[in-house]
Amino acid sequence: MKIKSKGPQVIEIDMTPMIDMTFQLIAFFMILINFDASEQDQRVQLPKSTLAKPPEGKIETPITIQLTKDGMTSIGGQDFAQPAGMKPVLNNEKIVLETVQNKPGNSATIIIRAHKDAKTGMVQEVIKVCQEVGFEKFTLRAEEQAGY
Repeated sequence: MKIKSKGPQVIEIDMTPMIDMTFQLIAFFMILINFDASEQDQRVQLPKSTLAKPPEGKIETPITIQLTKDGMTSIGGQDFAQPAGMKPVLNNEKIVLETVQNKPGNSATIIIRAHKDAKTGMVQEVIKVCQEVGFEKFTLRAEEQAGY
């Protein structure tokens, strides 16, 4: 008796596990994304400078302060008409560093994002208030301008 050939068989691969794994990887990487944009205030347009350079490494404990062109300061989503109004918030940040994170209170780096039309005196006042609380490290943000 002769065995009849049924023709070439099509082998199908179940793609469901592959698709599931892809979606899990997408979800995993979305969680790991650094959401630096959340620290940016749309009211602040940074000045451009050819000397501006990206940070060399990640700042361990950043505290971002926004300074608008009309002199409003903002820290952690709270707005203040005068930089001196930030003292309680800065004191709380210092206490959290010392008690919860077991770091020296002055170990945080203050990142100042000042509007390009903000008065220089306001930036100096923000730095002065931070120094009165005990912070010593400061970084000023600017946009990198294409040079020569």
